Amino acid sequence: IIWLTNKDKADKGFLNDQAKEALNFQITLLIVYVVGTILTVILIGALINLAAWVACVVLSIIAGVKAHQGEAYRYPFAIRLIK
Repeated sequence: IIWLTNKDKADKGFLNDQAKEALNFQITLLIVYVVGTILTVILIGALINLAAWVACVVLSIIAGVKAHQGEAYRYPFAIRLIK
Protein backbone atom coordinates (compact mmCIF):
# COMPACT_ATOMS: atom_id res chain seq x y z
CA ILE A 1 0.00 0.00 0.00
CA ILE A 2 2.83 2.40 0.85
CA TRP A 3 4.54 1.78 -2.47
CA LEU A 4 1.32 2.11 -4.46
CA THR A 5 0.37 5.42 -2.84
CA ASN A 6 3.82 7.00 -3.14
CA LYS A 7 5.30 5.49 -6.30
CA ASP A 8 4.82 8.63 -8.40
CA LYS A 9 6.24 11.07 -5.85
CA ALA A 10 9.86 12.00 -6.59
CA ASP A 11 10.55 13.19 -3.03
CA LYS A 12 9.71 9.75 -1.60
CA GLY A 13 12.55 7.86 -3.33
CA PHE A 14 13.94 6.14 -0.23
CA LEU A 15 10.47 5.19 0.95
CA ASN A 16 9.58 3.74 -2.46
CA ASP A 17 12.83 1.78 -2.66
CA GLN A 18 12.37 0.19 0.74
CA ALA A 19 8.66 -0.49 0.14
CA LYS A 20 9.46 -2.28 -3.14
CA GLU A 21 12.17 -4.28 -1.40
CA ALA A 22 9.78 -5.34 1.36
CA LEU A 23 7.08 -6.24 -1.18
CA ASN A 24 9.52 -8.35 -3.18
CA PHE A 25 10.55 -10.15 0.01
CA GLN A 26 6.93 -10.84 0.96
CA ILE A 27 6.20 -12.20 -2.54
CA THR A 28 9.25 -14.46 -2.21
CA LEU A 29 8.00 -15.67 1.17
CA LEU A 30 4.57 -16.38 -0.29
CA ILE A 31 6.18 -18.59 -2.94
CA VAL A 32 8.22 -20.39 -0.25
CA TYR A 33 5.13 -20.89 1.92
CA VAL A 34 3.18 -22.37 -1.02
CA VAL A 35 6.04 -24.75 -1.83
CA GLY A 36 6.35 -25.66 1.85
CA THR A 37 2.63 -26.32 2.11
CA ILE A 38 2.75 -28.59 -0.92
CA LEU A 39 5.77 -30.43 0.49
CA THR A 40 4.08 -31.13 3.82
CA VAL A 41 2.98 -34.35 2.17
CA ILE A 42 6.55 -35.63 2.52
CA LEU A 43 7.01 -33.94 5.93
CA ILE A 44 9.79 -31.57 4.90
CA GLY A 45 7.33 -28.77 4.19
CA ALA A 46 6.82 -28.04 7.87
CA LEU A 47 10.55 -27.40 8.26
CA ILE A 48 10.56 -25.17 5.18
CA ASN A 49 7.62 -23.15 6.52
CA LEU A 50 9.24 -22.84 9.94
CA ALA A 51 12.53 -21.66 8.41
CA ALA A 52 10.64 -19.17 6.22
CA TRP A 53 8.77 -17.82 9.23
CA VAL A 54 11.96 -17.39 11.27
CA ALA A 55 13.65 -15.68 8.30
CA CYS A 56 10.63 -13.40 7.89
CA VAL A 57 10.68 -12.29 11.52
CA VAL A 58 14.45 -11.82 11.79
CA LEU A 59 14.99 -10.13 8.42
CA SER A 60 11.95 -7.87 8.83
CA ILE A 61 13.26 -6.63 12.18
CA ILE A 62 16.70 -6.02 10.71
CA ALA A 63 15.17 -4.17 7.74
CA GLY A 64 13.02 -2.04 10.01
CA VAL A 65 15.99 -1.03 12.14
CA LYS A 66 18.11 -0.22 9.09
CA ALA A 67 15.31 1.83 7.50
CA HIS A 68 14.82 3.73 10.75
CA GLN A 69 18.53 4.58 10.69
CA GLY A 70 18.17 5.83 7.12
CA GLU A 71 20.17 3.01 5.53
CA ALA A 72 18.93 1.07 2.52
CA TYR A 73 18.50 -2.63 3.25
CA ARG A 74 18.45 -5.44 0.70
CA TYR A 75 16.94 -8.74 1.73
CA PRO A 76 19.51 -11.47 1.05
CA PHE A 77 17.36 -13.92 -0.91
CA ALA A 78 14.41 -11.92 -2.22
CA ILE A 79 13.37 -12.39 -5.81
CA ARG A 80 13.18 -8.86 -7.20
CA LEU A 81 10.02 -9.00 -9.31
CA ILE A 82 9.09 -5.34 -8.87
CA LYS A 83 11.83 -2.99 -10.00
